[in-house]
Amino acid sequence: MMDQLIASFTQQMAEAIEIGRGMKLSPRHKDIKNVVVAGMGGSGIGGNLVAELISEKMKLPFAVCKDYFLPEWVDEHTLVIASSYSGNTEETLHALEEAIRRGCKIVCVSSGGSMISLAKKAGLDYVIIPGGKPPRGCLAYSFIQQLFILAHYNLIDEGFVVGIEQAIDHLNKEEKRIVKQAKSLAKKLNKKIPVIYSAASYEAVAIRWRQQFNENSKMLCWHHAIPEMNHNELVGWRTPGKYAVIFLRNETDYSRTQQRMNIAKNIITQYTKHIYEVWSKGDSYLERALYLIHFGDWVSYHLAELRKVDPVEVNVIDFLKAELAN
Repeated sequence: MMDQLIASFTQQMAEAIEIGRGMKLSPRHKDIKNVVVAGMGGSGIGGNLVAELISEKMKLPFAVCKDYFLPEWVDEHTLVIASSYSGNTEETLHALEEAIRRGCKIVCVSSGGSMISLAKKAGLDYVIIPGGKPPRGCLAYSFIQQLFILAHYNLIDEGFVVGIEQAIDHLNKEEKRIVKQAKSLAKKLNKKIPVIYSAASYEAVAIRWRQQFNENSKMLCWHHAIPEMNHNELVGWRTPGKYAVIFLRNETDYSRTQQRMNIAKNIITQYTKHIYEVWSKGDSYLERALYLIHFGDWVSYHLAELRKVDPVEVNVIDFLKAELAN
């Protein structure tokens, strides 16, 4: 199932565009001065990606909340996008209720559940996305709806639609090559501890890789962003181990960042010989970011195969939720 979900990534993007074009939202009740996306896990990562996509396009502050509580500055001038694929995410529902109490402008993005029930009861705007799948397998739906919501309120222009369509064409052309290279990299990462590094402007991509390794491949790993990594974690490289380091790279990364990556790579080579680079392809930030995300999704799937684990199963999360319910 997970391989089918990953393979259908561009189909989901195309479908998400149609959903976005058909969404009907009420006018904003007051001037919007900032935006918060509330979401966890596979739903929350969409907010991280959008934050980086719009960083040079939207002039208002944009924050991602992955907790029960909203920042204190959130008020009636805040647009809150509550994103929960299942509609039953405890933390996001708590943040949503807080947003209602504070009089925020709210749009919910979900496949159903308690979130949509609450939205209907409170008279909130909501966007329904297709349900019944693992949230992490539906990234396209969540982040694209967020972009349409921002465009609806004139916080960004609708140029992103053309960008997504171009990214769809780009990924479709690269699909066979991505799958082949991802399978090769997975073999090199098997039985090792992955460490993922990216430029700061692509940290959402690194987070996505980490989360997919955690949930699909059932393995621990960590990530960091450069240049910040150079100011702390670099010092921690002192002991050899079963590490496999992946640098996510772009030809457009800032020149000083690229220098930092090269120097860091040379330093880390003293502690592991398993250092790999994945270079993005694409003519825009969106194409490059989605290329790397799709590549990482396939790596995580092939790692699951090598480790003989079910990439869909998340029993420990289900256990945690059941314990919390008790």
